Amino acid sequence: MNSARKFTSELGPFIASYLALKQALGRIYRTEQDALTHLDRFLSAQTPMNARLTTKTFALWSSTFEHLTPTVRRNRMRIARNLCLYRQRSEPACFIPDAADFPRPRKAQPPYLFTEEQIGRLLAAADQLRPASTSPLYGQGLRLAIVLLYTSGLRRGELVRLTIGDYDVGERTLSIRDTKFHKSRLVPLSTDAVREINSYLKARRRLPHSPGEPLLCNCHGRLRPYTGAGIAQGLCRLFVQAGVHTSQGRLPRIHDLRHTFALEALRRWYRAGVDVQAKLPALATYMGHVSVVSTQYYLALVEPFTNEVGERFAKHCECLLVPSTATGGVS
Repeated sequence: MNSARKFTSELGPFIASYLALKQALGRIYRTEQDALTHLDRFLSAQTPMNARLTTKTFALWSSTFEHLTPTVRRNRMRIARNLCLYRQRSEPACFIPDAADFPRPRKAQPPYLFTEEQIGRLLAAADQLRPASTSPLYGQGLRLAIVLLYTSGLRRGELVRLTIGDYDVGERTLSIRDTKFHKSRLVPLSTDAVREINSYLKARRRLPHSPGEPLLCNCHGRLRPYTGAGIAQGLCRLFVQAGVHTSQGRLPRIHDLRHTFALEALRRWYRAGVDVQAKLPALATYMGHVSVVSTQYYLALVEPFTNEVGERFAKHCECLLVPSTATGGVS
Protein backbone atom coordinates (compact mmCIF):
# COMPACT_ATOMS: atom_id res chain seq x y z
CA MET A 1 0.00 0.00 0.00
CA ASN A 2 1.72 3.16 -1.20
CA SER A 3 -0.01 5.74 0.96
CA ALA A 4 2.94 7.74 2.36
CA ARG A 5 2.08 10.61 0.04
CA LYS A 6 -1.64 10.30 0.78
CA PHE A 7 -1.30 11.36 4.41
CA THR A 8 0.15 14.80 5.05
CA SER A 9 0.22 15.29 8.83
CA GLU A 10 3.07 14.36 11.15
CA LEU A 11 1.28 11.06 11.66
CA GLY A 12 1.19 10.38 7.92
CA PRO A 13 4.14 7.95 7.74
CA PHE A 14 2.89 6.04 10.79
CA ILE A 15 -0.65 5.82 9.40
CA ALA A 16 0.63 4.55 6.06
CA SER A 17 2.90 1.88 7.54
CA TYR A 18 0.30 0.87 10.15
CA LEU A 19 -2.41 0.32 7.53
CA ALA A 20 0.02 -1.44 5.21
CA LEU A 21 0.97 -3.83 8.02
CA LYS A 22 -2.63 -4.65 8.93
CA GLN A 23 -3.67 -5.11 5.29
CA ALA A 24 -0.64 -7.33 4.65
CA LEU A 25 -1.97 -9.54 7.45
CA GLY A 26 -5.21 -9.95 5.50
CA ARG A 27 -7.35 -7.38 7.29
CA ILE A 28 -9.55 -5.04 5.27
CA TYR A 29 -9.32 -2.17 7.79
CA ARG A 30 -11.64 0.08 5.77
CA THR A 31 -13.27 1.62 8.84
CA GLU A 32 -9.89 2.17 10.44
CA GLN A 33 -8.52 3.80 7.30
CA ASP A 34 -11.48 6.19 7.13
CA ALA A 35 -11.04 7.20 10.77
CA LEU A 36 -7.29 7.71 10.46
CA THR A 37 -7.70 9.66 7.22
CA HIS A 38 -10.09 11.97 9.06
CA LEU A 39 -7.54 12.41 11.87
CA ASP A 40 -4.75 13.10 9.36
CA ARG A 41 -6.78 15.77 7.56
CA PHE A 42 -7.77 17.36 10.85
CA LEU A 43 -4.14 17.68 11.97
CA SER A 44 -3.05 18.94 8.56
CA ALA A 45 -5.63 21.73 8.74
CA GLN A 46 -4.39 23.01 12.12
CA THR A 47 -1.90 25.79 12.71
CA PRO A 48 1.74 24.66 13.08
CA MET A 49 1.41 25.03 16.85
CA ASN A 50 -1.52 22.57 16.97
CA ALA A 51 -0.46 20.23 14.17
CA ARG A 52 0.93 17.60 16.54
CA LEU A 53 -1.23 14.99 18.24
CA THR A 54 -1.46 15.98 21.90
CA THR A 55 -4.07 15.80 24.63
CA LYS A 56 -5.47 19.11 23.34
CA THR A 57 -5.58 18.25 19.65
CA PHE A 58 -6.95 14.77 20.34
CA ALA A 59 -9.79 16.35 22.33
CA LEU A 60 -10.42 18.87 19.54
CA TRP A 61 -10.51 16.09 16.96
CA SER A 62 -12.87 14.03 19.10
CA SER A 63 -15.21 17.02 19.41
CA THR A 64 -15.72 17.03 15.62
CA PHE A 65 -17.88 13.92 15.87
CA GLU A 66 -19.75 14.59 19.09
CA HIS A 67 -23.00 14.32 17.12
CA LEU A 68 -22.40 10.59 16.65
CA THR A 69 -23.42 7.85 19.06
CA PRO A 70 -21.16 7.05 22.03
CA THR A 71 -20.35 3.67 20.48
CA VAL A 72 -19.16 5.18 17.19
CA ARG A 73 -17.19 7.92 18.98
CA ARG A 74 -15.52 5.39 21.25
CA ASN A 75 -14.58 3.20 18.28
CA ARG A 76 -12.96 6.10 16.39
CA MET A 77 -10.99 7.13 19.46
CA ARG A 78 -9.93 3.53 20.01
CA ILE A 79 -8.66 3.34 16.41
CA ALA A 80 -6.53 6.45 16.96
CA ARG A 81 -5.20 5.05 20.24
CA ASN A 82 -4.17 1.80 18.55
CA LEU A 83 -2.24 3.85 16.00
CA CYS A 84 -0.48 5.67 18.83
CA LEU A 85 0.43 2.37 20.47
CA TYR A 86 1.94 1.29 17.16
CA ARG A 87 3.87 4.57 16.95
CA GLN A 88 5.13 4.09 20.51
CA ARG A 89 7.27 1.16 19.35
CA SER A 90 9.60 3.58 17.58
CA GLU A 91 8.83 6.74 19.58
CA PRO A 92 8.39 5.68 23.24
CA ALA A 93 7.61 9.23 24.40
CA CYS A 94 4.76 9.87 21.95
CA PHE A 95 1.26 10.82 23.09
CA ILE A 96 -1.12 7.95 23.98
CA PRO A 97 -4.81 8.82 24.57
CA ASP A 98 -6.20 7.65 27.88
CA ALA A 99 -8.96 5.11 27.18
CA ALA A 100 -10.55 5.96 30.52
CA ASP A 101 -11.64 9.29 28.99
CA PHE A 102 -13.47 7.65 26.08
CA PRO A 103 -17.28 7.48 26.05
CA ARG A 104 -18.50 4.54 28.07
CA PRO A 105 -19.71 1.58 26.01
CA ARG A 106 -23.47 1.53 25.88
CA LYS A 107 -25.20 -1.42 27.47
CA ALA A 108 -26.26 -3.89 24.82
CA GLN A 109 -29.93 -3.57 23.91
CA PRO A 110 -31.88 -6.76 24.64
CA PRO A 111 -32.80 -8.51 21.39
CA TYR A 112 -36.34 -8.52 20.13
CA LEU A 113 -37.59 -11.97 19.13
CA PHE A 114 -39.99 -12.17 16.21
CA THR A 115 -42.83 -14.68 16.44
CA GLU A 116 -43.95 -16.90 13.57
CA GLU A 117 -47.22 -14.97 13.47
CA GLN A 118 -45.35 -11.67 13.05
CA ILE A 119 -43.19 -13.12 10.27
CA GLY A 120 -46.39 -14.17 8.53
CA ARG A 121 -47.75 -10.63 8.81
CA LEU A 122 -44.51 -9.20 7.41
CA LEU A 123 -44.66 -11.53 4.41
CA ALA A 124 -48.30 -10.61 3.82
CA ALA A 125 -47.41 -6.91 3.98
CA ALA A 126 -44.61 -7.45 1.43
CA ASP A 127 -47.11 -9.12 -0.92
CA GLN A 128 -49.18 -5.92 -0.87
CA LEU A 129 -46.33 -3.68 -2.02
CA ARG A 130 -46.58 -2.36 -5.55
CA PRO A 131 -43.61 -2.39 -7.94
CA ALA A 132 -42.03 0.91 -8.97
CA SER A 133 -40.09 1.91 -12.06
CA THR A 134 -36.93 2.10 -9.95
CA SER A 135 -37.71 -1.15 -8.10
CA PRO A 136 -39.79 -3.53 -10.24
CA LEU A 137 -39.30 -6.36 -7.74
CA TYR A 138 -39.83 -4.27 -4.62
CA GLY A 139 -42.33 -6.49 -2.82
CA GLN A 140 -40.76 -9.77 -3.94
CA GLY A 141 -37.30 -8.57 -2.90
CA LEU A 142 -38.39 -7.53 0.60
CA ARG A 143 -40.28 -10.78 1.01
CA LEU A 144 -37.16 -12.77 0.14
CA ALA A 145 -35.09 -10.56 2.45
CA ILE A 146 -37.37 -11.40 5.39
CA VAL A 147 -37.24 -15.12 4.56
CA LEU A 148 -33.44 -15.29 4.27
CA LEU A 149 -32.77 -13.17 7.36
CA TYR A 150 -35.24 -15.17 9.44
CA THR A 151 -34.43 -18.70 8.24
CA SER A 152 -30.69 -18.34 7.58
CA GLY A 153 -29.54 -15.74 10.11
CA LEU A 154 -27.63 -13.74 7.51
CA ARG A 155 -26.13 -10.37 8.32
CA ARG A 156 -27.65 -7.42 6.46
CA GLY A 157 -24.40 -6.80 4.58
CA GLU A 158 -24.21 -10.45 3.53
CA LEU A 159 -27.75 -10.27 2.21
CA VAL A 160 -27.25 -7.23 -0.02
CA ARG A 161 -23.95 -8.56 -1.42
CA LEU A 162 -25.49 -11.81 -2.67
CA THR A 163 -25.35 -12.40 -6.41
CA ILE A 164 -27.44 -14.77 -8.51
CA GLY A 165 -24.42 -17.04 -8.86
CA ASP A 166 -24.12 -17.37 -5.07
CA TYR A 167 -27.24 -19.55 -5.07
CA ASP A 168 -26.65 -23.21 -5.96
CA VAL A 169 -30.04 -24.59 -6.94
CA GLY A 170 -28.76 -28.17 -6.95
CA GLU A 171 -27.06 -28.06 -3.56
CA ARG A 172 -29.71 -25.68 -2.12
CA THR A 173 -27.02 -23.46 -0.62
CA LEU A 174 -25.89 -19.84 -0.58
CA SER A 175 -22.21 -18.91 -0.87
CA ILE A 176 -21.32 -16.14 1.56
CA ARG A 177 -17.97 -14.72 0.48
CA ASP A 178 -15.29 -12.80 2.41
CA THR A 179 -17.62 -11.46 5.05
CA LYS A 180 -16.99 -10.39 8.64
CA PHE A 181 -13.87 -11.91 10.21
CA HIS A 182 -12.73 -12.49 6.57
CA LYS A 183 -14.56 -15.82 6.46
CA SER A 184 -16.46 -17.46 3.61
CA ARG A 185 -19.03 -20.18 4.14
CA LEU A 186 -21.78 -22.23 2.53
CA VAL A 187 -25.24 -21.74 4.06
CA PRO A 188 -27.67 -24.64 3.51
CA LEU A 189 -31.21 -23.40 3.00
CA SER A 190 -34.45 -24.71 4.45
CA THR A 191 -37.16 -26.13 2.21
CA ASP A 192 -39.25 -22.97 2.65
CA ALA A 193 -36.28 -20.72 1.82
CA VAL A 194 -35.53 -22.73 -1.35
CA ARG A 195 -39.14 -22.41 -2.47
CA GLU A 196 -39.08 -18.65 -1.86
CA ILE A 197 -35.79 -18.02 -3.65
CA ASN A 198 -36.83 -20.13 -6.65
CA SER A 199 -40.09 -18.18 -6.89
CA TYR A 200 -38.22 -14.89 -6.67
CA LEU A 201 -35.69 -15.89 -9.34
CA LYS A 202 -38.53 -16.79 -11.69
CA ALA A 203 -39.80 -13.21 -11.43
CA ARG A 204 -36.23 -11.87 -11.50
CA ARG A 205 -35.59 -13.33 -14.99
CA ARG A 206 -37.13 -10.32 -16.70
CA LEU A 207 -34.11 -8.32 -15.56
CA PRO A 208 -30.43 -8.98 -16.47
CA HIS A 209 -29.77 -12.39 -15.05
CA SER A 210 -26.09 -13.31 -15.32
CA PRO A 211 -24.44 -15.04 -12.30
CA GLY A 212 -22.60 -11.87 -11.30
CA GLU A 213 -25.75 -9.72 -11.11
CA PRO A 214 -27.06 -8.80 -7.63
CA LEU A 215 -29.73 -11.04 -6.22
CA LEU A 216 -31.68 -8.19 -4.60
CA CYS A 217 -31.59 -5.26 -6.96
CA ASN A 218 -33.14 -1.95 -7.95
CA CYS A 219 -32.99 0.13 -11.11
CA HIS A 220 -31.93 3.58 -9.93
CA GLY A 221 -30.27 4.69 -13.16
CA ARG A 222 -29.03 1.15 -13.81
CA LEU A 223 -29.38 -2.29 -12.32
CA ARG A 224 -27.54 -2.37 -9.03
CA PRO A 225 -27.75 -4.02 -5.60
CA TYR A 226 -29.60 -2.57 -2.68
CA THR A 227 -27.46 -0.85 -0.11
CA GLY A 228 -27.65 -1.89 3.51
CA ALA A 229 -29.45 1.37 4.31
CA GLY A 230 -31.85 0.87 1.41
CA ILE A 231 -32.89 -2.62 2.46
CA ALA A 232 -33.21 -1.44 6.09
CA GLN A 233 -35.58 1.36 5.08
CA GLY A 234 -37.75 -1.08 3.15
CA LEU A 235 -37.88 -3.56 6.02
CA CYS A 236 -38.71 -0.82 8.53
CA ARG A 237 -41.65 0.17 6.34
CA LEU A 238 -42.81 -3.42 6.51
CA PHE A 239 -42.54 -3.38 10.31
CA VAL A 240 -44.77 -0.32 10.38
CA GLN A 241 -47.32 -1.73 7.93
CA ALA A 242 -47.47 -5.07 9.74
CA GLY A 243 -47.71 -3.43 13.17
CA VAL A 244 -44.57 -5.13 14.51
CA HIS A 245 -42.96 -3.23 17.36
CA THR A 246 -41.30 -3.85 20.71
CA SER A 247 -43.03 -3.62 24.07
CA GLN A 248 -41.64 -0.06 24.32
CA GLY A 249 -43.36 0.87 21.06
CA ARG A 250 -40.13 1.03 19.01
CA LEU A 251 -39.47 -0.69 15.72
CA PRO A 252 -37.29 -3.80 15.95
CA ARG A 253 -33.77 -3.69 14.58
CA ILE A 254 -32.98 -5.58 11.38
CA HIS A 255 -30.30 -7.44 13.36
CA ASP A 256 -33.02 -8.80 15.66
CA LEU A 257 -33.91 -11.25 12.88
CA ARG A 258 -30.42 -12.74 13.28
CA HIS A 259 -30.92 -12.93 17.05
CA THR A 260 -34.25 -14.67 16.46
CA PHE A 261 -32.63 -17.21 14.13
CA ALA A 262 -29.97 -18.13 16.71
CA LEU A 263 -32.38 -18.45 19.62
CA GLU A 264 -34.92 -20.40 17.58
CA ALA A 265 -32.17 -22.88 16.68
CA LEU A 266 -31.51 -23.39 20.40
CA ARG A 267 -35.22 -23.71 21.10
CA ARG A 268 -35.56 -26.49 18.50
CA TRP A 269 -32.60 -28.32 19.99
CA TYR A 270 -33.96 -28.04 23.52
CA ARG A 271 -37.33 -29.37 22.37
CA ALA A 272 -35.64 -32.25 20.54
CA GLY A 273 -33.65 -33.12 23.64
CA VAL A 274 -30.28 -33.03 21.86
CA ASP A 275 -26.93 -32.09 23.37
CA VAL A 276 -27.01 -28.32 22.84
CA GLN A 277 -23.37 -27.80 23.83
CA ALA A 278 -22.27 -30.21 21.11
CA LYS A 279 -24.40 -28.34 18.57
CA LEU A 280 -23.03 -24.86 19.31
CA PRO A 281 -19.92 -25.18 17.07
CA ALA A 282 -22.21 -26.01 14.15
CA LEU A 283 -24.31 -22.93 14.86
CA ALA A 284 -21.17 -20.78 15.07
CA THR A 285 -19.99 -22.06 11.69
CA TYR A 286 -23.41 -21.55 10.11
CA MET A 287 -23.55 -17.94 11.33
CA GLY A 288 -20.00 -17.18 10.17
CA HIS A 289 -18.39 -16.79 13.58
CA VAL A 290 -14.77 -17.46 14.44
CA SER A 291 -15.82 -19.44 17.53
CA VAL A 292 -18.75 -20.07 19.85
CA VAL A 293 -17.57 -17.09 21.93
CA SER A 294 -18.95 -14.77 19.24
CA THR A 295 -22.13 -16.84 18.99
CA GLN A 296 -22.81 -16.44 22.71
CA TYR A 297 -23.64 -12.78 22.07
CA TYR A 298 -26.80 -13.97 20.31
CA LEU A 299 -27.82 -16.42 23.00
CA ALA A 300 -29.09 -14.04 25.68
CA LEU A 301 -31.67 -15.50 28.04
CA VAL A 302 -34.81 -13.55 27.18
CA GLU A 303 -38.51 -14.28 27.53
CA PRO A 304 -40.06 -16.65 26.59
CA PHE A 305 -36.87 -18.62 26.03
CA THR A 306 -36.00 -18.61 29.75
CA ASN A 307 -39.19 -20.55 30.53
CA GLU A 308 -38.25 -23.41 28.24
CA VAL A 309 -34.70 -23.53 29.60
CA GLY A 310 -36.08 -23.60 33.14
CA GLU A 311 -38.50 -26.41 32.30
CA ARG A 312 -35.74 -28.50 30.79
CA PHE A 313 -33.53 -27.93 33.85
CA ALA A 314 -36.40 -28.95 36.13
CA LYS A 315 -37.03 -32.18 34.21
CA HIS A 316 -33.33 -33.01 34.23
CA CYS A 317 -32.82 -32.33 37.94
CA GLU A 318 -36.19 -33.20 39.51
CA CYS A 319 -34.91 -36.62 40.50
CA LEU A 320 -32.28 -34.90 42.65
CA LEU A 321 -34.76 -32.62 44.38
CA VAL A 322 -36.23 -35.22 46.72
CA PRO A 323 -38.67 -33.83 49.33
CA SER A 324 -37.34 -34.13 52.87
CA THR A 325 -39.83 -35.84 55.20
CA ALA A 326 -38.16 -34.30 58.22
CA THR A 327 -38.23 -30.69 57.19
CA GLY A 328 -40.84 -30.58 54.50
CA GLY A 329 -38.24 -29.09 52.19
CA VAL A 330 -35.83 -30.61 49.73
CA SER A 331 -32.64 -32.49 50.45
